[in-house]
Amino acid sequence: MWENDMKINEVREIRTRTSVYFGVGAIRKINDIAKVLKEKGINKVIVMSGRNAYKATGAWDYVEKALKDKEIGYVNYDQVTPNPTTHHVNDAVKMAKDFGAQAVIAIGGGSPTDAGKATAILMEYPDKTANDLMEFKFEPTKAAPIVSINLTHGTGTETNRFAVVTVPEKDFKPAIAYDCIYPMFAIDDPELMTKLSPKQTRFVSIDAVNHVVEAATSTVASPYTITLAREVITLVAKYLPKAIANPDDLEARYFLAYAAMMGGVCFDNGLLHYTHALEHPLSAVKHELSHGLGLAMLLPAVIKTIYKDRANTLAYILEPIAPGLKPEAADAEKAGNEVYEWLKSVGVPEKLSDEGFTKDDVEKLTNLVFTTPSLAGLIDIGPSGNSKDVVREIYENSI
Repeated sequence: MWENDMKINEVREIRTRTSVYFGVGAIRKINDIAKVLKEKGINKVIVMSGRNAYKATGAWDYVEKALKDKEIGYVNYDQVTPNPTTHHVNDAVKMAKDFGAQAVIAIGGGSPTDAGKATAILMEYPDKTANDLMEFKFEPTKAAPIVSINLTHGTGTETNRFAVVTVPEKDFKPAIAYDCIYPMFAIDDPELMTKLSPKQTRFVSIDAVNHVVEAATSTVASPYTITLAREVITLVAKYLPKAIANPDDLEARYFLAYAAMMGGVCFDNGLLHYTHALEHPLSAVKHELSHGLGLAMLLPAVIKTIYKDRANTLAYILEPIAPGLKPEAADAEKAGNEVYEWLKSVGVPEKLSDEGFTKDDVEKLTNLVFTTPSLAGLIDIGPSGNSKDVVREIYENSI
């Protein structure tokens, strides 16, 4: 029935561009990647990472050996944190320039890859800063080559053209999207994901679910995004409880990683709308807030809001976690409640109030949605319109 939501005379662009090495043991493909970099004349790289995970997972052992074997020099910027900032990017760019780096290898979750993408752009624009980039003061058309070694199953950034970096002085958390920052190569190795904490295991997979719910219901959704969305939600519903019960379950990690990768392709095509647009101000104001948790707290209210406009699609894609929904506006409340029950079943029952937000914050958050560069564009493709009333209502219903 979701077909009823498709306007067949509207042309859609369908994107798949990054070469991904996927599966248990895929990290060994870094040898082939290093060979390609060397053949392209790349002799120095900057490695972007957090402080610990790139080593604790074992990824660094393979990467360092491959670089040394191919005589590729490297420097490591290992200060990337969740919700990376323009300060991280500017510091990394300086390190890259001083060293003469010609490419970026990011090891981690979405944060190192996003910061790495921004760094890759600025390596090609020496007169620009991260603030210039994230406040849209120029439009880049080139970037240094990027390799993304993914340590989480949620972000999808290893397969798309998006990057998110916070401008802390303004509480801005904008998203950029440029063709020049598709990674040349990505590695999704489930064996590197088994050390995710129980919370992060939950949050990153919830991020993947949000990606596809939005991409399948935006005003630029396509049959491709809806097909991907149903499969992603099916896999997360089946395998997230298994990964929670046994973090070393490689089959569960494999299919969650596959779901996340598809989610990245899905929103590269269908884009994002309310949940991400409203979450970015949350973690811009509270930098310690996990992106996935922020999304989880907003999702039920978003579902309730948009159900009347995309009932056919939502009844179809949500069936694995909210079975029996009717493709009718009257089921909006039921849909939101059942999604919340699913979130509780995987251990994420929080509301915004549990993270310190109150109704007094709603107006500030709403204004940030419309003043943060890029977020108004997400609201513009939301299926229920782009008014402040829609945004305000979602926040209020999430408290």
